[in-house]
Amino acid sequence: ALVSGEADADVWSVDDKCHILDRTIAEKLQQHARTPGSDDAVSLVDVPEEKRNVPCLNDAQIIAVSDMARMCADHFGCPQDIEWAIERETLYLLQSRPITTLAHIPDPDMPLTVWDNSNIAESYSGMTSPMTFSFAKRAYEHVYREFCKLLSVPDQRIKDNNYVFPQMLGHIHGHVYYNLNSWHHVLAMLPGFSINRSFMEQMMGVKEAMPDEVVQGILEKTQTSKIKDSWALLQTLFGLIKSHRSLQKQIDAFYKRLNTALTAPDQPLTGMSGEKLTAHYTDLEAQLLKRWDAPLVNDFLAMIFYGVLKSLCEKWLGDASLQNTLLIDTGEIISAEPPRRIKTMAEKVAQHTELTRLMADPDRGPDQKLSMLCNYDDIYQLYTDYLNDFGDRCLEELKLESPTVGDNPQSLLTGIGVMASRIHRGSDQKETEPEVSQDDPVDKLGIVKRKLFHWVLRNAKERVRDRENLRFERTRLFGRVRQIIVELGKRLHHDNRLDTPEDVFFLTIGEVMAAYGKKTEQSPLQSLCSKRKDEQSSFTAPPPDRFETRGPVELYPFFTPTSSEDHEGGEQLRGTGACPGIIRGPVRVVTDPRHATLQEGEILVAQQTDPGWVVLFPAASGLLVERGSLLSHSAIVARELRLPCIVSIRNVTSLLETGDMVEMNGSTGEVKILD
Repeated sequence: ALVSGEADADVWSVDDKCHILDRTIAEKLQQHARTPGSDDAVSLVDVPEEKRNVPCLNDAQIIAVSDMARMCADHFGCPQDIEWAIERETLYLLQSRPITTLAHIPDPDMPLTVWDNSNIAESYSGMTSPMTFSFAKRAYEHVYREFCKLLSVPDQRIKDNNYVFPQMLGHIHGHVYYNLNSWHHVLAMLPGFSINRSFMEQMMGVKEAMPDEVVQGILEKTQTSKIKDSWALLQTLFGLIKSHRSLQKQIDAFYKRLNTALTAPDQPLTGMSGEKLTAHYTDLEAQLLKRWDAPLVNDFLAMIFYGVLKSLCEKWLGDASLQNTLLIDTGEIISAEPPRRIKTMAEKVAQHTELTRLMADPDRGPDQKLSMLCNYDDIYQLYTDYLNDFGDRCLEELKLESPTVGDNPQSLLTGIGVMASRIHRGSDQKETEPEVSQDDPVDKLGIVKRKLFHWVLRNAKERVRDRENLRFERTRLFGRVRQIIVELGKRLHHDNRLDTPEDVFFLTIGEVMAAYGKKTEQSPLQSLCSKRKDEQSSFTAPPPDRFETRGPVELYPFFTPTSSEDHEGGEQLRGTGACPGIIRGPVRVVTDPRHATLQEGEILVAQQTDPGWVVLFPAASGLLVERGSLLSHSAIVARELRLPCIVSIRNVTSLLETGDMVEMNGSTGEVKILD
């Protein structure tokens, strides 16, 4: 009756300790009854009404059946599908066969893992190559092990939890995610976990709390006595104060070390052998990746001072968004320099009608534009200086496979031309500039509070400034590593180990290093590339922003989103105000800045931005970003350019369409959709 579908089954769930977790008792309307003399010896009859909702087995019989299933699994060495019967209170095994499909199904008894792409999608959006992921994975491993040492985590504790650091990131269906279990595990190694947990989640841009199941599991592995935790907390605070006082010296030493490591080698990379290229990479890793101390300490202090500043603005001044206004004109932020230089070049190009027309034409190639540009010595010098200083800043700049502005300057040249056209027409002024009050709101505080507030504000400005500037130095490092990998791809192709030089990005950094190591046996690199290409082409849709898994991720053909946030529509969206200013105008939703042109008065809408988007910033009247945090690149640069900006607006790129009229308030984070 069950196999044929004529009857519904009673269902029990039993755990590995023989506890019945739940039961579903079906209403049984018909049953097969023994009928001597009939063709099948049974016939379908109605179940008496008083028995229709009675379980077919009692609890003791259910436990006996589950015990039998486990005995069969133990005997045969794998889970079994069994058939059984009960006669006169005795349980009989009729048949046992292996369940062959379980190898491809996640085990619900495995530990829960939470994946989230908050914030990291700003650096690694969309499909990311195995090469880039492997480099990022190594970088995060080295950097956050160093982070724990800097915060005075005992060496033995770091050693005992060493397995966590290589698992900070995950490469899932070609996309990069935070493994939040590992991040919280590292956090739990620090003293005062219950306090600093919220700080770390704020820094990462994670909006939802971790499941209790995960947190409790982490605490069981890392928890110490209150006395030890309190003593460790005092050590960490002392170390943090010491690091803060000596931070400028650390930053100066870091710059010196970085500049030394990135000094142009005596022999150009293009002339190095594979062995010399791998040795150069190994040297960079030893000098920089394993000694990323100043950026780490600065990032941590930036998070703390920004959080304290926000709290003081709310508690003392009654304005929870004032801190963004106060951080305008921080000054000396290098990421704000590219859009300023672009505008300067555009102003000079605008003086020449023919050059402006050519530069703004998206159908004219970069060679044509550069051929004409070189006739204007002053403009061409500005362009050359820009490439020398910011040539590694490109769209998706932290992906090693991304072409730099120097490789393909088309978006830069066209962006200059489009802005020059607007200047030529006299329409390059934004409709509304953010208004910043000339009155100091801190004046109404008492002298002690006022001094404390200004001290926090000064430190917040310095740490935010250095955070963005040190990120630029990371770009320089990634640029050098990119050059090394590109050259290694050419060597491997020349040695007939890769079909094309570009296939190197389907390998990992370890595989390429091993190709020129001391081992004589050569790995089949091209077969690895072909396998990963096929695998990448099979990924039809990106995973959700946040999801959970149990057991190996490879067993999941798709993922179910677990984010509880969902915008319900309506005429108003809300995000986090990052730079004040009220702007009303049409939006332009942009997914790829390389092929985008903003019209006069348009508000730029993007899923996330990185330094490759700066060509659009000078032309935008406002900025709406789906992802990011108050300390992300888009927020920091927008404040420096006084570009009204709202970040972390959930689903804004799908809820708005190009041409929609909106009013945005960069202070409150509100976006009104106008008729």
